[in-house]
Amino acid sequence: MERVGFIGLGNMGRGMASNLRRKQFPLTVYDLNPAPVAALGELGAESADSVEALARHSNIVVTMLPGPKEVSATAEQLLCKMAPGSILMDSSTVDPETTDALAKAAAARGVGFVDAPVGRLAAHAARGESLFMVGASDADFARVKPLLEAMGTTVHHCGGPGTGTRTKLVNNYLAIILCQLNAEALSLSAAFGLDLEKTLDVIHGTTATNGQLKINWPDKVLKGDTAPGFAIDLAHKDLSLIVQAANAARVPLPVAAAAREAFSTARAQGFGKNDFSAILDAQCKLAGVPAPRLK
Repeated sequence: MERVGFIGLGNMGRGMASNLRRKQFPLTVYDLNPAPVAALGELGAESADSVEALARHSNIVVTMLPGPKEVSATAEQLLCKMAPGSILMDSSTVDPETTDALAKAAAARGVGFVDAPVGRLAAHAARGESLFMVGASDADFARVKPLLEAMGTTVHHCGGPGTGTRTKLVNNYLAIILCQLNAEALSLSAAFGLDLEKTLDVIHGTTATNGQLKINWPDKVLKGDTAPGFAIDLAHKDLSLIVQAANAARVPLPVAAAAREAFSTARAQGFGKNDFSAILDAQCKLAGVPAPRLK
């Protein structure tokens, strides 16, 4: 069985790493926060005192970090110590430029590279129900697939290195802008004085419905739960990556640009640490109407 190193034990990473241990993968972990490291230790994971030490003890290293800056800096430390024939797998959400640079740097060291960003939320990661969008060679995909299946229920091999990251940006573009559209629609409904449940019954019976409104929101903001499964700050970061990548590809995305500014406004209002479904509360605050809730 592969010796796995895992760096980044935040909301998503802790659940992912925990499921690797539950499936008995030999695991070494590293994080700047000692609390999740200790929690993984209780599951039998070893801890490393540095990124370099983790690299020396791992055949496959998984990174789950906040953004491109952290991923690039960590990968630079890792690749100096990873042995030829090992694999670096990044599950963070970053821009295509960062992913492509990492793939090139890894190849120069004789190290395989896999981009495997994650779909679904932290609660799914904790339950081992994540979805993975994977960019990898066939050989590297075969090696990391058992890890992915231990951490999730759905694994899509999207193509060669870089395709996982690009697929994730397309997916998150839709997921995030749907939240903004829903927020505007429901704030308008509230201003009209409409009954929320009746309004939702109508929407769900037409093509206006969407996964955020039908699946995610009833268990989050419409229930009054705005604890971050995926925070507005992270959604804003992803929209910035999406707009940046689209600009590089010369693809106009005016809706993405507008949604990013709406999320900027929500952050300025103090909603940044809330779940991205709480964009509804930010929108209603702007509109001066009560935020609707299901009874």
